[in-house]
Amino acid sequence: YCIHQIQVLTFSDFVACGNHLVDTKRTTPDKLTLEGRSAGGLLVGAVVNIAPYLFKAGVAGVPFVDVLSTMSDPNIPLTTGEWEEWGNPNVAKDFEDMSVWSPYDNIKAQNYPSLFVAAGLYDPRVAYWEPAKWVAKLRQIKTDANNVLLKCDLDSGHFSASDRYRHHWERALELSFLLEHLGCLRKKDYV
Repeated sequence: YCIHQIQVLTFSDFVACGNHLVDTKRTTPDKLTLEGRSAGGLLVGAVVNIAPYLFKAGVAGVPFVDVLSTMSDPNIPLTTGEWEEWGNPNVAKDFEDMSVWSPYDNIKAQNYPSLFVAAGLYDPRVAYWEPAKWVAKLRQIKTDANNVLLKCDLDSGHFSASDRYRHHWERALELSFLLEHLGCLRKKDYV
């Protein structure tokens, strides 16, 4: 097998780890979140399609989620150099393999965890329209009322803000999203 033919193992292994944490009572789905950036955002996208019941919330930073469209276009920077890793959807067998796990192409009418999705307008690696397209389709098809939020940074690219204070602010925003959905930021009644 080539590396792109075993991508699905990454997703099933991640789900197996989450299920193990729940099965061994180390956590519950209401207390489990996930986060990934770029190719890790692809992991988030694939896993919430496969096992949305397993997570309360997630953060996907500049997620590579429209795999088939992006990898089909050799004019997009980095595409041809990535065919060995991800596959070339212009080749029938690769298209078939990639269709199984491409996050955008596997959105279903089901409940999804709350999601915070970040994009960068000047991102040369994951174009802003990938996460935007993914968020729009999720909002249209999913069957729950959970949040699916998109934050598109109009001043940065793939690596977020270069100013450290702004970078910390952005990180705090992502973490506060997760903490809010875990119920950690609600005022307690201390009567």
